[in-house]
Amino acid sequence: MSYDALLVLSFGGPESREDVLPFLRNVLRGRNVPEDRMLEVAEHYYHFGGRSPINDQNRALIAALETELEQHGPQLPVYWGNRNWTPYLADTLQQMKDDGVKKALAYVTSAFSSYSGCRQYREDIIAARAKVGEGVPEIDKLRVFFNHPGFIAPMTEHVQTALHKLPASVRGQAQVIYTAHSIPTSMAQGSKYVTQLEESCRLISGALGRTGDTLAYQSRSGPPSQPWLEPDILDYLRKVKATGSHPAVVIAPVGFTSDHMEVLYDLDTEAADLCNELQFPMVRASTVGNHPRFITMIRELINERVDPTAPRRFLGNLGSGLDVCAVDCCPAPQRPATAKPAVST
Repeated sequence: MSYDALLVLSFGGPESREDVLPFLRNVLRGRNVPEDRMLEVAEHYYHFGGRSPINDQNRALIAALETELEQHGPQLPVYWGNRNWTPYLADTLQQMKDDGVKKALAYVTSAFSSYSGCRQYREDIIAARAKVGEGVPEIDKLRVFFNHPGFIAPMTEHVQTALHKLPASVRGQAQVIYTAHSIPTSMAQGSKYVTQLEESCRLISGALGRTGDTLAYQSRSGPPSQPWLEPDILDYLRKVKATGSHPAVVIAPVGFTSDHMEVLYDLDTEAADLCNELQFPMVRASTVGNHPRFITMIRELINERVDPTAPRRFLGNLGSGLDVCAVDCCPAPQRPATAKPAVST
């Protein structure tokens, strides 16, 4: 199949203090969210000067991808569009149209299937194409990659590195706590999000010859009346410390592909502060970021769509996933009348 460009599609994030509230209003557009709750989330960004790291990380990812494609092919220009901040997706599609792009593949910075991590991006593409109008390029999304060896191997390496940063006296009994963004249980029930996360965790710990590791969730942002995936990472850390079941932990944010705001604030700030308070040894493992094997993985995902005879690589028993999702897959959750924002940056 012929493609003439690659689109990197991401969430977006503010790049200055002045950007924070306009960015959050973009995220919350159409939702009945009280101002005070939006301001609460804004403080997370102000803690880091109002600049989310996600945009710089995407710039670095694109630079690495351009080098990878130039050296190994296919020779595709790389474009970048965001859901909630500049460069906006519709503006990017307009630029692609102006450049003569007819058909492109989209790499979405999410490894797992859920409404916010998969279907909503497909809806974003549909809306942006409609806004640009006649002549807009066709966009095909690359499949999810939760069990691709190019994702599992770098995460395994990073978890192993983190374990070796623990004191030798506690390393052997330490537990690895994998984390992912919590989502409403109604969203989780309509997707394979939890199943895929559990498989990624199993594959990583299995590669390290480990047992007894676990999955927790972070960044819950819904009201108490709405069920979200649990356990929360902070609650789980308190439990492990109180029971003495493990003398130390490694926190591995498997649900995120880069060290963006929710990793920096929820893990490197809140979880780290809690562990210091509890006098509980903790090391946070890196995300895959721009690991060379991960960049090669994206090229492999492109190749398997360009060339139907190319191998579809995956580990475990859940298969490689679909190229084209079902129309009714990963439905949106039912939202309460007021909801605290879920911000994945």
